[in-house]
Amino acid sequence: MDIREALYTTRAMRRVRPDPVPLDTQARILDAAIRAPSGGNSQNWRFLLLDDPSVIGRIGPLYRDSIDQLWRTVYADRLARAEAEPDAPDSVELRKVQASAQWLADHFEEVPLYLFAFVQSDPTGGSIFPAVWSAQLAARAEGVGSSITSVLGFFHPVETLDILGVPREDGWRMACCVSFGYPTGRWGVARRRPVHEVSFRNAWGTPVGFEVAEPLWPDPV
Repeated sequence: MDIREALYTTRAMRRVRPDPVPLDTQARILDAAIRAPSGGNSQNWRFLLLDDPSVIGRIGPLYRDSIDQLWRTVYADRLARAEAEPDAPDSVELRKVQASAQWLADHFEEVPLYLFAFVQSDPTGGSIFPAVWSAQLAARAEGVGSSITSVLGFFHPVETLDILGVPREDGWRMACCVSFGYPTGRWGVARRRPVHEVSFRNAWGTPVGFEVAEPLWPDPV
């Protein structure tokens, strides 16, 4: 797969089929992940693949509660604005995101594979998240959809670590959880604010020097 196709089309794919992800596919995903840059090449990370339905079943209720708390706290104001102006473009997009995230919560036990990423001394995520993103790009090359979430670490960190048998006394911290599965939908370029609206050059507020009205992949005709 062309690298730009992977970069442009690897977006959150939460709605997936229950079909298992083969072990050789999982191996290629994780082997790509550990090739990512790591501060001081310390590779102070651990990855836990979860496909045991009995364990997933214990984490599912925690995840649903986390999502419920997310809607009632972090997203409360945005959801209220979306309800007040349901036809506004931002409201429509937010509702789509909420529906997708809620699907994962409601069907948590049906997702065939999860990846939990852990760090000990990387509070910024500067080492672990490049590795996680590499895993997601590798999954895209395999036709496997993925979605990263960190709500368990915010709302139920201790319970999740205990269920997974993570030695908390060693200082391991859950950075994120990634769902994996074969998507029910189609791959596509995610809609985002244009680069010139969120980028500067040399000083904050100074125009970046170019405008990108439409995605630059596929190559414009």
